[in-house]
Amino acid sequence: MGYTKETISGISWAGMLRITTRGLSLGRISILARIFTPSEFGLYGIASLALSLLEIVAETGINVFLIQEKSSIKNYINTAWIVSIIRGFFISLIIFLLSPFVAQFFIAPESLYLLFLISIVPFIRGFINPAIVLYQKDLKFKNEFYFRVFVVLVESITIVLVAITVGSISSIIIGLIIGALLEVVLSFVVIETRPIFKFENKHFREILYRGKWITMAGVFNYLFHNIDDIFVGKILGKTSLGLYQVAYKISIFPITEISDVVSKVTFPVYVKIAQDRERLRIAFLKSIGLVSVSSVLFGIVLIGFTEEVVLLFLGEKWLEVVPFLKILTLFGIVRGISGSTSALFLAVKKQKYVSAVTFISFIVLVIIVAPFIKLLGLVGASIACLIASIVSLPVIAYYTLKVLYAKS
Repeated sequence: MGYTKETISGISWAGMLRITTRGLSLGRISILARIFTPSEFGLYGIASLALSLLEIVAETGINVFLIQEKSSIKNYINTAWIVSIIRGFFISLIIFLLSPFVAQFFIAPESLYLLFLISIVPFIRGFINPAIVLYQKDLKFKNEFYFRVFVVLVESITIVLVAITVGSISSIIIGLIIGALLEVVLSFVVIETRPIFKFENKHFREILYRGKWITMAGVFNYLFHNIDDIFVGKILGKTSLGLYQVAYKISIFPITEISDVVSKVTFPVYVKIAQDRERLRIAFLKSIGLVSVSSVLFGIVLIGFTEEVVLLFLGEKWLEVVPFLKILTLFGIVRGISGSTSALFLAVKKQKYVSAVTFISFIVLVIIVAPFIKLLGLVGASIACLIASIVSLPVIAYYTLKVLYAKS
């Protein structure tokens, strides 16, 4: 059975989803950038760093496991839900308890309230119905489009309205809380498969065993993509962190979105054809070709019109991001192309390859990022990210060839 039609349809719907949701995200960043200062964005950045770190550290790989599983996921859904709830509770508790220490580390006592507030988010998210993954597993990207767009639309409207009314950067976190609550409710309304509180030790061990490499890959991936933020915030302060994080989002927005869309659709397709290496090779070469050409084209446009993009989306007070935004765009191109291999590795259950690649990138970055920041500031942080991503390319190429030309 061929999956070309389903893949094209999936990429179309997933592409529309990314364009719409990221468009809404970019739109609200553009509005918020005119309301808040880079320093205020830096305060939110501190809170979001704490949240994303703990979410990654506590990652169980449930979604990847459920998509990889060729049998019905109904056997695992109850245990997966309980694991998700427990995970969310502990993430929230740890953020709450560590908030004073995080605020002290970044010398930003103003961030304490935001840290307390953002600790609510993972607890709510833990109750989301894991069966929502069926949209992706069964290639029903049209359904996912309507689901996700509605959640992000409500979240974005909430953030902007609260920001305009209250004038506080906490509006972003309030929007995240509303979005999480809405996603929990909808996940039980629109998905017929619903979990119940029933724990099965056998399935629990299987989920954790298969998910351990996802957890490790997630930790290294988080550290690779956020260790620069941590050093920037610590060495240069919250204002520089705000500038850097917003520039980072703008630089990778059009490029990695292409890669993420293609990977999201091709992952379940790769799983279905993983045993046929010839079909897998053809499918992968087509997808990485699409990602490469698109990423380079978008990168050229962004590098060529950096100042215009900053003025259009952020305003004049953000013009100092222009020099390092160009470098981050090059990083985005490399990341977009190389990142598309993760779907291939996960499809053949080689989670350890993803872990190895991200570990290498992280090690290089953690060695060079602090000296580069001290020497060149935010430009140095951007160059360090670019170098670390390039260093991992030979390893990615080796693992890719190993997967594509392995015996079925």
